[in-house]
Amino acid sequence: MTTIATTSIAPGGFVSRGRRFIVLCAVLLLAVPTGIVAVGEGAGALALPFNLFVVDARLPGIFKLHMLASGAALLLIPLVIAVRRDRSWHRPLGRLAAAAVVVGALTSLPVAMASESVAAARAGFFAQGVVWLALIAIGIVSVRRRQYARHAQAMLAMAAVASGALWVRVVTAIATSYALPFDPIYGCVAWAGWLVPLALVTAWPAAFVAPARR
Repeated sequence: MTTIATTSIAPGGFVSRGRRFIVLCAVLLLAVPTGIVAVGEGAGALALPFNLFVVDARLPGIFKLHMLASGAALLLIPLVIAVRRDRSWHRPLGRLAAAAVVVGALTSLPVAMASESVAAARAGFFAQGVVWLALIAIGIVSVRRRQYARHAQAMLAMAAVASGALWVRVVTAIATSYALPFDPIYGCVAWAGWLVPLALVTAWPAAFVAPARR
């Protein structure tokens, strides 16, 4: 008879390592291809869908930079979380990820306004960029003040907001495949895609990442 290893998270509380591993693998399976596609589109190696082509025509340079930075962030964030116990890797990778997040979030604001999407979707993407910037700022300030628990919470929340890009692609692919009403679904997922993950990691942070050892 086998048992799942557990790690103490609080007096009287335990969280399954197996559960965290499954969550991490699921996110990686979505984040890696999504990040690679975004970087490929930003670099011009992959053709843009028509709606993104329109935005690129309106914001030449800015949109490609947004795709490159946001795609790099999607690739780096899971890696930074995975090596959080190893400072020699966590620090340099964390700085790269933070730079990618800042550039991706800043460029997301004009991209959201220039989009052809419905108003609800544009507002959702704009709000996502603002929250993304606020969380990375909190994380940077916290680690400089050696408030490591606050830093970890902010970075986990920032990763949850970043995951909105994954869920938008998944939901829109499903909506297109089944000929569902696209605009209302797109408007909803532009908000729910990052608000729901943010609410989950805020309410149950230990279910996703165990606290690092001192």
